[in-house]
Amino acid sequence: MTRLLIKNGNFVTMDEQLPQFQGWMAIEGNRIAALGQGAAPEHEVAIATELMDGSGLLFMPGLVNTHGHAAMSLLRGLADDLALQDWLQNHMWPTEAKFTGDDVYWGSSLAAAEMIKSGTTSFVDMYDHMHRVAEVVEQSGLRASLTRGVIGLCPEDVQNAKLAEAIQFAKDWHGAADGRISVMISPHAPYTCPPDYILKFVEAAHDLDLPMHTHMSETLAEVEQNVRDYGYRPVEHLDRLGMFSRPTLVAHAVHLTDEEIALLAERKVAVSHNPVSNLKLASGVARVPDLLKAGVTVALGTDSAASNNNLDLFQEISMAALLHKGVSGDPTVIPANEALRMGTVYGAQAIGLGGVTGQLKAGMKADFIALSIAKPHYVPHTDYISHLAYASRGSDVAHVWVDGKQLLKDGQLLTLDEEKILAEAERCFQRLRG
Repeated sequence: MTRLLIKNGNFVTMDEQLPQFQGWMAIEGNRIAALGQGAAPEHEVAIATELMDGSGLLFMPGLVNTHGHAAMSLLRGLADDLALQDWLQNHMWPTEAKFTGDDVYWGSSLAAAEMIKSGTTSFVDMYDHMHRVAEVVEQSGLRASLTRGVIGLCPEDVQNAKLAEAIQFAKDWHGAADGRISVMISPHAPYTCPPDYILKFVEAAHDLDLPMHTHMSETLAEVEQNVRDYGYRPVEHLDRLGMFSRPTLVAHAVHLTDEEIALLAERKVAVSHNPVSNLKLASGVARVPDLLKAGVTVALGTDSAASNNNLDLFQEISMAALLHKGVSGDPTVIPANEALRMGTVYGAQAIGLGGVTGQLKAGMKADFIALSIAKPHYVPHTDYISHLAYASRGSDVAHVWVDGKQLLKDGQLLTLDEEKILAEAERCFQRLRG
């Protein structure tokens, strides 16, 4: 079995026992075998089958993007500076109705290339034609939690067909790609799925023993509509429907009351905070400091490239650290280390991978990245945790490994044909626009 030894590197581990150090790390198969400060021990050098000089590099856990719609990369820049419902109903949904399986494949390939090159190693995706997204995950080497997102604003026979498709996708792909693919069950949102339809998804999640994922309380208008239609705000509505009886990840959760935050904490519901998308669509600012204080697991997501307009999770980390300082007037609310944890260890916890990935620690999966720090914005070498939160950008990523396999080397993709992906994605967009 291959045993890679990285020497002379700088490491930020997200492990409180040894948060950052200069030293070495050994990878055997798909796991971190050992790591430590200073020079690598002689016995580690002796058993290594491959050596890497980590000089000028900063190693850290791979980033975890907990909410997105990868294929919507094809719609980047199509309709900007609009409110959510206008953006969705008048621009996104009409164009997405034209999507074929090939469009989803190439749009997801474009997203995968962007995510790998900017340091994301695990991502959550909610979309249609999900078997094509799964193919991309399998080919790219990424880790992903995939879900056939279902909008229920359709006749009952169509609803039933969509639900059956989501269930079959889960049966076909959960645990696939050497375990790198997991599946969640996802009614799109309480405002796009009638209550009796959501109940069927909850039942399916119990039958398949899978977690759930949905959009929730993204806009104030959505919350008010939920009250008009069903008599309850979205949190209580979903709780009454039994969704939170399953492990659940909700995207956005911008408009919450104190009581709702307490309920989410009690039900152990995780939140995917998407600060850039929420700001761009003027959806509002989530109460992240209050959620964290209540004990809710808060992770980060980009949402789609159509509402962001990139998939650079370092931007989300920085925004999460800065935004809540400005809104609260308290510069201590989301310190650098907490923002980084939202993009790594909390992200892993939110998708059921806590203790598996999200940290550099012996025994954990070898999902990690290396950034080039031989750049002006990393000097002086004061505090790398601070630099990662406030100065880093996705373009600094030089190398990426997932499950012990290298996906990016010196900024070049090893598992995907970038030139072909760019050409095919542009071709797909031109057809969709025509």
